[in-house]
Amino acid sequence: MEDCRGASRSTLWFGRRSGYYNCEAMIPVLFHIGPLTVYSYGLMMALGFLAADLVIRLECKRRGFDPEYSSSIVIWAAIGGIAGSRIYAILDDLPAYLADPKSMIFSGSGFVWYGGLIGGLLAVFLVSRWYKIGFGVTADMCGPALAIGQAFGRIGCHLSGDGDWGLPSTLPWAVAYPKAIVGWNADTVLKLDDHYRLVSGFFPGVRVHPAPIYETILYLGVFAFLWSIRKNSGRPGRLLCWYFVTAGAARFLVEFVRINPRVFMLFTEAQIIAIIMIVSGSIALILTRSPSRQAASVEHKAALRA
Repeated sequence: MEDCRGASRSTLWFGRRSGYYNCEAMIPVLFHIGPLTVYSYGLMMALGFLAADLVIRLECKRRGFDPEYSSSIVIWAAIGGIAGSRIYAILDDLPAYLADPKSMIFSGSGFVWYGGLIGGLLAVFLVSRWYKIGFGVTADMCGPALAIGQAFGRIGCHLSGDGDWGLPSTLPWAVAYPKAIVGWNADTVLKLDDHYRLVSGFFPGVRVHPAPIYETILYLGVFAFLWSIRKNSGRPGRLLCWYFVTAGAARFLVEFVRINPRVFMLFTEAQIIAIIMIVSGSIALILTRSPSRQAASVEHKAALRA
């Protein structure tokens, strides 16, 4: 395993030959307080929730709701999201967690976004029912917040090296994660063989696609798009549908370079879920179009036939 000792600062940042390499950017563990370990992923997760709270708070103010409603949404979404994320991760890799039960609670990795999405949305639904505010309206306020939260979360993945990196690459921006919290070795650096099975791709000096950075950029784009259309998205719930479509597309694309097992042809489990998100979101957008837009679409098709 390589380390940073003896390397010049220019080498740390710009790499040997063509690969970008920055050991100093790897900060899996920030500090310890007695037996408690504070992870960089946890910090970025916290910042993501704060950013989401700000976004929802601004929307509450615009819509005339009590800004404190945003705090209730974020707090309970955080609880539901973290629980759902961890439960999904445990169920997805149950034998490993049964072999080390303590890692179910005290590990700094092992969070799955889709599990967090399910748990978070369930919590938001319950909060909206408690406050007697429509779930569709609440969900629309959460759409952009989810995207900005994901962007922060993926920065955390990059800093901690939780195994969300991509396949080996020789691109100029390829990176190494020598301090990765899950280890940087033959078991964690993988590639696809000729039959699209994951096999070890580790060798001294190996670099990989910085998949978390790709996702951060894409989710910032999703946030910018959702934020720009939030005032004209139409019926309640449509903005969340747009989130499903755009965030699903982002994850679908990035999965091609990530080191997740291919479960159907070239597709990973996350890509199949992403396809479901895209299709369900698209169908919902079609079904919830405003009458005026539907009428305009009919007139346009009639004009084309004429």
